Amino acid sequence: MAALQPVRGTHDLLPDAARVHRAVEDRAFDVARRFGFGEIVTPIFEFTEVFKRTLGDTSDIVTKEMYTFEDRGGESLTLRPEGTAAIVRAFISGGLAQSVPVKAFYRGPMFRYERPQKGRLRQFHQVGIEILGVEGPAADIEVITCGYHILEALGLGGTVTVELNTLGDLDSRAVYREALVAYLQGHKDKLSEDSLARLERNPMRILDSKDEGDRAVVADAPVLADHLNDASRDFFARVREGLAALNIPVEISPRLVRGLDYYTHTAFEFTTTQLGAQGTVLAGGRYDGLVKQMGGPPTPGVGWAAGVERLSMLLADPPPAPRPFAVIPAGAEAEALALTLTDRLRRAGHVVDLGYGGNMGKRMKRANKVGARAAIILGDEELAAGEATVRDLDSGEQARVPLDALEGALDRFR
Repeated sequence: MAALQPVRGTHDLLPDAARVHRAVEDRAFDVARRFGFGEIVTPIFEFTEVFKRTLGDTSDIVTKEMYTFEDRGGESLTLRPEGTAAIVRAFISGGLAQSVPVKAFYRGPMFRYERPQKGRLRQFHQVGIEILGVEGPAADIEVITCGYHILEALGLGGTVTVELNTLGDLDSRAVYREALVAYLQGHKDKLSEDSLARLERNPMRILDSKDEGDRAVVADAPVLADHLNDASRDFFARVREGLAALNIPVEISPRLVRGLDYYTHTAFEFTTTQLGAQGTVLAGGRYDGLVKQMGGPPTPGVGWAAGVERLSMLLADPPPAPRPFAVIPAGAEAEALALTLTDRLRRAGHVVDLGYGGNMGKRMKRANKVGARAAIILGDEELAAGEATVRDLDSGEQARVPLDALEGALDRFR
């Protein structure tokens, strides 16, 4: 029955996959905390206007990919397709403008209706960071460095390339926009229908087009770097110098852009060849006009997002499942003791498996099945002496240990 299968583009995270998924999120947050980021958790759905304002009415996400629905009160709501808009909304509605700079870390599921492919799902998960309230390039350097450190913590530092570009300030973008529109007007007959619609409203988004005809036109389009003013060149130079001082290797990618008008200055992507053609694992940039566009006070911002599923596929050293201790009682009296002993050991921080029945042989088989590190055997002799037999299930060695000293005796297996 189809109803008993996951919806297309979604999947279950069963224990092994969930462990890897959680490791990616936790390692990312651990590094982000060292950089001074605090976690912000936003709702999974927002008023639709939150995303229409930020992503633009003509973007593919808004027109083709958002999960939008009307609730019983007649409000239009949308499952969040990305995290930045929700963080900025929380920044505005939470009155955080009085507390800048705000350094936010987020994680959680996102939703887009698109063709499922390797590492790209309709319900997917992201981790991300945002710095709000810092105008200078120090924030750009910090978010890129934090991303690089996270990938290093995941064992991926040597497998990714940091692609970097500048979009310039608003004045530079205005000059470039004129040059770009003039060029594209001369090639209108070769542009896709979507790009023709964007030509007047948002021409820079044409540079992001995946249509082969558009890409052929864009290949000879003017380059933004040739239209930068002195302030924009200086900003980009300081970003590059800061990253070089921190030994963050980058490649300048002059065709890397962000089409929406609130993006300025730095744009970057961390890419890999290990995931085929769709090789971006982390992407971001500076968005100084976004907070104002959403109705808040003029506030600079910069950040990035990374796909947890894609990072999980690349994780160099997936964490092993924790190996429990197996408590194995023999007899009714031992069963009663095993219950309280198991509770005591768990409160002491140990992972403990207590079988739900069966003789000694069956319980030992279960201990091996769950990968137990050691078995704690409670038989008649052990109970009479106030002891337990601790058997190392890797070496086969065993020893009797007083029950009141058991917690300390198990520490050697950690």
